[in-house]
Amino acid sequence: MDNLDWDNLRIFLAAARAQSTQGAAQKLKLNHSTVSRRIQRLEEEAGFQLFIRNSKGLVLTSTGHRLLEHVENLESTIASVESNVFRKNLTLSGEIRVGATEAFGTFFLAPHFARFCKLHPSTSVDLLPMPRNLNLTKREADLLVTIDRPSTNSFVTCQLTQYRLLPYASNEYLAKSAPITKLEDLSDHNTIDYVDDLIFSPQQVSFQEWLPSVTPAFRSTSVIAQAQAVQAGLGIAILPCFLANRIEGLSPVLQDDIDIVRTFWLVAPPERREIARVRALWQYIREVAEANSDFLMGQKNELTWL
Repeated sequence: MDNLDWDNLRIFLAAARAQSTQGAAQKLKLNHSTVSRRIQRLEEEAGFQLFIRNSKGLVLTSTGHRLLEHVENLESTIASVESNVFRKNLTLSGEIRVGATEAFGTFFLAPHFARFCKLHPSTSVDLLPMPRNLNLTKREADLLVTIDRPSTNSFVTCQLTQYRLLPYASNEYLAKSAPITKLEDLSDHNTIDYVDDLIFSPQQVSFQEWLPSVTPAFRSTSVIAQAQAVQAGLGIAILPCFLANRIEGLSPVLQDDIDIVRTFWLVAPPERREIARVRALWQYIREVAEANSDFLMGQKNELTWL
């Protein structure tokens, strides 16, 4: 491409994020026809189709996806120069997609992400709290918070925080059940556990490690479902403290016998990590995790806000 026009790239970026020319026009305060014309001109300059047009709007082609990655990196570089050299306030914009384990995403990240979005109103965060890891190579997410450290060096990886898991039961269940003073006492109680053949990570904790002969009263692939069963008074489950301590009426048991500490890892593809909005959220996640280390280790029951 000769004489590449940054304005055309800026319009392309807005259209890719809005997935429509109308949305891009509103964002940039331009005429709809101007946006359409400039995108068409960029496609002509590139010699490739960048969008597939349909009744719902615009869908990036494979070439469009590659261009988007480069333009976002360029945007990040320009923003960094403006912020660090010219001392301009950095304005973040665009979508950030974050994959996380189900409980951590729902009970810890979600309320903090709400605050991040208020701080940066031109950004939007897609939180995907799922019981499995997403595929970063296939661009299913920009960032991951995972319990498994990646085995490859192709990603940017850092240790985010440690967290504690303990056995919990409802106060109602404990009041009407036999005392629990040692591990063997659990054989007389209902346990709540994972579906053993669907455990996706060796970091997931199952009662089967301590009680292989005991049949759980309830099993689920969802730790939140397990916590709901505990709250309903069905029995005892090993739960993250950051989840159990936010549910009223639960108490830990056998803390001297079953006390597990695990680690969360923060992971991103290097090319996504350097995009300004992704880098900002990466740093924000690290800061809120550090501020809440006592909460995540079960040493306090309330979140700390930045």
